[in-house]
This record gives sequence, structure tokens and C-alpha cells, in this order.
Amino acid sequence: MLTLERRYRVLSMLALSVLFGRMANVLYGQQGSSQASIGPAPSRVAPPPPNYPFPDGKSYVYVAEWHLISAGTGVVRMETAGNQRKVIATAESQGAVNVIFPVHDHFEALFDPRTFCSLSIFKHSEEGAHRRETSIKFDYERKKSVLDEKNLKTGETKKVENDLEGCATDVITGFYYLQSLPLQIGSRYEFPISDGKTTMVRATVEKREQVRVPAGTYPALLVTAEATSGPLQSKGKVWVWYSEDASHTPVQMRAKLGWGTLLFRLQKVEK
Repeated sequence: MLTLERRYRVLSMLALSVLFGRMANVLYGQQGSSQASIGPAPSRVAPPPPNYPFPDGKSYVYVAEWHLISAGTGVVRMETAGNQRKVIATAESQGAVNVIFPVHDHFEALFDPRTFCSLSIFKHSEEGAHRRETSIKFDYERKKSVLDEKNLKTGETKKVENDLEGCATDVITGFYYLQSLPLQIGSRYEFPISDGKTTMVRATVEKREQVRVPAGTYPALLVTAEATSGPLQSKGKVWVWYSEDASHTPVQMRAKLGWGTLLFRLQKVEK
């Protein structure tokens, strides 16, 4: 049985994970292109289509709910950074969650827009009594990911290297990677994402649905995603509704675990 504080900690961590595309934590992948397919899917990160219109300068603002209780807000934004792209995400708890287990997190990720290969991740997290800063760099020449973490309360640090077989997306950029795919009904995609551990993710485009969120009503494509290997295998499932237009805006997300369901609804898109 989870204690109340532990339950809210799990709730907060899952909220961040789902909101920023962290369907799983992965290192392994194979760089190259892939096409939407019905049936077995290639296990790799596919580069974006030629002239793909990245949603630069757009901020997606979400409200998170748990059993109809407001749990917090999150903002995700993409910007240009020279020849690279930067994804910035913030999460703030509110209401009862903020009283019992406050969360104030800031994420940044860099990736190569030609390939969707992640280059680095930075996270500043304030979650309950925990204060940490974590950075991960992807060294494709050495085939290693390098994690550095510092406990801001104790000053304790750690450094961990993991094998990196090829191109991988990350826990934040994965939010946008699915958005770039064709998303045809019946299509399946398998790809690696990473935050220093390993899991493959399978995403399936299930069906069309009409979705009503604070930002409006959207014809949407329902995509389910789950880990197929690694530490998150069989630990949960996530549903994402992408608008059925050229932008593929993620308008709603839902995650279900044994103790409850989290719902994320698009509040507005800021430019």
C-alpha cells in the first residue's frame, strides 16, 4: 500500500513523465528512416520528412487532473538553437498536490533536427524534499550516454555511463517525435528514448475520435504507447490524442496505473 506522500510523489513523477513524452527510458536504437507500417514496425528513430515544419515558438499549455482533481500545469515549447532545436518544459504542482508534495521542475533537451537524434538533456527538479540537477549527454562517437547528477541538498554527485548503440530520442523530445510521424490508422512505430536507462516503446495509431478540451474541440487520432522491453515493460500504458490536421497537436493525454488515471488536457497554445 502506498503512503499518501509516496502516492503523490508517484503521481507527480508520472505526470511529468507523460506530459513530456517519457513513455519509457531508452538508449538502444538504429539510425535510419522508416515508413508508417501496418504490422511489424522498424525499431529505430526516423528522421523528419523533408521540409518538416517544426512547431518552433509554440508553447503547449496543459492542465493535469487526477480523479477530477487538478494536479498541476505543464508547458512544453520548442525553439531554434543555432543548427539544433531546443525543447523546454516546465511543471508546477497546484492545489492539494502542491500542499502535500510540491513539484517545480524545469527540463531542457537539445536534438539534431535532421535526424531527431537527441544530443543532451538537462533537468532541474524540486519534488517534495528532493532537490536535484541532472544532465545527460549522448556521445554517439563513443556509443555512450553520460549521466551526471547532483543532489542540491547534500552536494552528493554521481556519474554513470551506459551503452548507446545508435540514434535515440529522449524523454522530452519524444513528445515531438510522435507528432512528426504520419499517424495513419493502424500504423505502428517502435523506437528508443533515453533518460539513462533502456526501454523500447511501441506506439499504435488506434482510431479517430472527437476530443473536447479547454482549448477547443478537435477531430483527433488516438495513439497508444507502451514499453515493450526494459524496466517499464508492462508497467502502464499511455493514450495520446493528436489533432487530425497537419500540425498533429497533442491535445489530450491519459495514463493509467493500478492506483489511478491521470488526464492531461490542452488549455491553450501560445506563440
